[in-house]
Amino acid sequence: MAKDTTGRLHVTVKTGGKRKLSSKLWLERQLNDPYVAQAKRDGFRSRAAYKLQEMDEKNRFLKAGQVVVDLGAAPGGWSQIAAKRVGSLEGKGKVVAIDLLEMPEIPGVDFAQMDFLDEKAPDRLRAMIGGGADIVMSDMAANTTGHRKTDQLRIVGLVESAAEFAAEVLNPGGTFLAKVFQSGADADLLAQLKRDYTTVKHVKPAASRQDSSERYVLAMGFRASRE
Repeated sequence: MAKDTTGRLHVTVKTGGKRKLSSKLWLERQLNDPYVAQAKRDGFRSRAAYKLQEMDEKNRFLKAGQVVVDLGAAPGGWSQIAAKRVGSLEGKGKVVAIDLLEMPEIPGVDFAQMDFLDEKAPDRLRAMIGGGADIVMSDMAANTTGHRKTDQLRIVGLVESAAEFAAEVLNPGGTFLAKVFQSGADADLLAQLKRDYTTVKHVKPAASRQDSSERYVLAMGFRASRE
C-alpha cells in the first residue's frame, strides 16, 4: 500500500490469474473510493446514495408524505435516501422501486423485479403506486456496446421512456430526475422537458466520479396536461 496525495492509504490490486486489466482497475477504484468506504460505514447499499442526498440538499425536491418512483433501483442506495426523506418508514409517504436485478428488502420500500421496458411494466407500476406520484427518478443505465454513438442513443432512449412514464403519472408540480451522459444526443429530450416543467437543469453531484461523463437532468415543477 502507498499513500495518495490526500494522505489516504492507496490499495493496489495485483494482476495475474484470470483477472483482466479492466477488472483490476475497476476493483482498485472501488477499494480506494472514499464514497464506497463511507457507504459501508453509513449502512447505505451503494455510493449512489450520496449523489441523491447531495442533489436533494441543494434542490429540496424530496419532502415528507410524497410518493416516489425509483426506476433502476438496485442495489437500493437511492431508495434508502428516499424512504427516509419522505417518511415511508413511518407510513407517511411511499417509495415504489423496480429493477431488472433482485434487490434485498429495504424498510419502507415496495420493490418489484421487472424490466422497465417491458410493455406490461407501466401498468404494473401504476398498480403499485395506486394513484399519482410526486417524484419519478431514474438511475437506469443502458447496456453498452462500445460504439459511442449507439450507446448515446440507447441511453437517451431509456431516459425518454422514463420521461414519458413520468408525464403519465406525475402530480402537478412533480419532479423528474434521471441519469444522462454528456453528449449532444439529448437536445430533443431537453426541449420536451422544458415544455413540461418549469425548471430544467443538469447537475453533477460531487459523489459522481470526476472522470465520468455521468450527469443528471433535474426537471421540477411538472405542468400537468393530462385530461
